[in-house]
Amino acid sequence: MTSPSSRTLRLLSLLQTHRYWPGPELASRLEVSVRTLRRDVDRLRELGYPVMATRGVDGGYQLAAGAALPPLVVDDEEAVALAVGMQAATQGAVAGIEEPALRALTKVVQVMPPRLRRRVDALRGVTVPSTWGGAPRTDALDPEALIVVAQACRDSERIEFGYTARGADRATRQVEPHRLVPLGRRWYLVAYDLDRHDWRSFRLDRLAEPRRTGARFRPRALPTADAADFVQAGIRNRPSTYTVEALVEAPAEQLAHLARWATIEPLGPDRCLLRMATDDLDWPLLALGSCGAEFEVRSPPELTARVREWGERFLRASGTRAW
Repeated sequence: MTSPSSRTLRLLSLLQTHRYWPGPELASRLEVSVRTLRRDVDRLRELGYPVMATRGVDGGYQLAAGAALPPLVVDDEEAVALAVGMQAATQGAVAGIEEPALRALTKVVQVMPPRLRRRVDALRGVTVPSTWGGAPRTDALDPEALIVVAQACRDSERIEFGYTARGADRATRQVEPHRLVPLGRRWYLVAYDLDRHDWRSFRLDRLAEPRRTGARFRPRALPTADAADFVQAGIRNRPSTYTVEALVEAPAEQLAHLARWATIEPLGPDRCLLRMATDDLDWPLLALGSCGAEFEVRSPPELTARVREWGERFLRASGTRAW
């Protein structure tokens, strides 16, 4: 007979596979008596799993929704699917869940056997990530690097990596990682730079071959309210190719979903001014289009031209002639 612990895990896996199991069939699958099955079900309940029982000739068991999410048991195929799906989510496949997806991916990868890691890597190698716009991304992020940095942040462990700053040669950096911040279509690492003795933010697409050193550290106090504020402040102070200003005919609250990437200034109950520093004109155009309101581009002229280009293309797509 198998041990109670392994049998309990097997029971949990079976309950997660089917919505309802007749008692005798479930006991037969586990090769135990109906009485032993009842004790195993009670053990699962003590661990927080809401197992419902139905009495009678057709009585059986099913796993119900509970007040909290208990640990799940997944098979090999499900584990690979979860890892690949969460990697896609960290790349912005679904807006707004990049950071939770990374936390979940870090937990899954930590306990994944090497044979499953190889399958995940193989699937990732033949999968083309989705992109905004028609041109391929040149700043694609290595999921493996993302996982290494996330684990180091979680464990307060120093890391070393190669970094190519804007307009500079690649250099080796050693840092105390603090937090990862998804912003726009990029990830940033907020860390204390041990060589420069100051806080820095690093774009992960410019970071190469991160290596955990094994040296733990006591976390330092960040000079801003949180890591996202630190990254945004650095971006605002960094020279950008374009400074976008647009007047939007909507209350500032309607543009709250853009606050991570832009400054929204109220100009009245139904009008606001959007400001954004960027190197890519397609992103502010997508952001303005998502507002669901009329807008007027104040600067730069290149964005006005891009709006006209997109507008003419959309009119042609709708069968309407542009004048």
